Amino acid sequence: MKITKLVRTFLSQNQWFKNCRNLRSGAVKESVDCVVIGAGVVGIAVARELSLNYGRNVLVIESDSSFGTGSSSRNSQVIHGGIYYPPASLKGRFCVRGRRLLYEYCKQHGIPHKQIGKLIVATRHEEVPKLSYLLNRGNENGVEGLRMMEASEAMAMEPHLQCIKALWSPTSGIIDSHSLMLSLLGEAESHGTTFCYNNTVVGAHFEGNQIYLHVSETETVKKCDHHSQQHPDILLLPKLVVNSAGLSAAAVARCFRGINPGVIPPYYYARGCYFSLLSSKVPPFKHLIYPIPEDGGLGVHVTLDLDGQIKFGPDVEWLDPIDDISSIQNKFDYTVCADRAQKFYPEIRKYYPSLKDDSLQPGYAGIRPKVSGPGAGFADFIIQGEETHGIPGLVNLFGIESPGLTSSMAIAEHVATQLSV
Repeated sequence: MKITKLVRTFLSQNQWFKNCRNLRSGAVKESVDCVVIGAGVVGIAVARELSLNYGRNVLVIESDSSFGTGSSSRNSQVIHGGIYYPPASLKGRFCVRGRRLLYEYCKQHGIPHKQIGKLIVATRHEEVPKLSYLLNRGNENGVEGLRMMEASEAMAMEPHLQCIKALWSPTSGIIDSHSLMLSLLGEAESHGTTFCYNNTVVGAHFEGNQIYLHVSETETVKKCDHHSQQHPDILLLPKLVVNSAGLSAAAVARCFRGINPGVIPPYYYARGCYFSLLSSKVPPFKHLIYPIPEDGGLGVHVTLDLDGQIKFGPDVEWLDPIDDISSIQNKFDYTVCADRAQKFYPEIRKYYPSLKDDSLQPGYAGIRPKVSGPGAGFADFIIQGEETHGIPGLVNLFGIESPGLTSSMAIAEHVATQLSV
């Protein structure tokens, strides 16, 4: 019986794995059509695309107890226009294409969202050339409606704003990312995709052109230390594999025996904290407000949720390296230290000078998986297929950070096309 049918037969994924172990000694082998590793927004979008438009039977393996618990639920929930990225880059192409797909999908499926627009602001004269640079880059990328604003026009739109010039991006917006993922997941399931939670891909090996994925229960994986030998509960034999493990994507790939480690990029992690503005009767801003981009991020910006509540962030805090086992075990620190607000006030007051003391409260933190470190400059999405690593049927997704949410449906299109060749 196919794994997709077995998973539905048993009451839970954990019970299914326990029954498999009781059937015979050692790891059970099961042939499957397609496996997606990771149920973040990109993994879900890929599963939907493969099942809905290509007729594949997809199994999504997720180490957590639900979907979208990592980077997909710890971001600004912004729909980006596509301004910041080089025109020939995957980020530039997929952000613009993904934004258009996303707005259309939201309208068709009733996903809560608002196209509220974004002001990128210069607060010092030396920043104005950077605005002009972003305008030219956005135009090259085909971003619609961009225009430069004088300070008076921008501050008329946002009376609490202080700037000397601004770039207006009317196509930027906000979205309920959980509702988006829930809708994509529902479509994927209705076309035969099965989501298997609380299970972790801990490695793989190759025999000829066949991939053998090693899968274990997450609780078992969490108990392992660096000296333990991990024995998988089950070996999956898929025709296609998409590694969309987000923060752990590089660590998972390095556990695949047979891949040249030289093609796997180094991973760097940048934590970004968000602080919420204490409730006010009238929110001070109606649009997204972004400063000039900084090293590792887009600066501490103003984001609104769909109820109009204001939050600021994220900042950039480069984290110490983490070993592969800890990465796969999801041992990332999402703590938001209240004292960090003291670094937010001066950054925010550059464009919002009337921000009051003690008006920020800790929100949440996210971690960005980066393929370039501090000061290294722009790094693109990395989407590796057989032409890079030599393994038929395997696609690795590395460095899928911002604008990953906006780009998710475009990335899914691209991956599915690669696998259908």
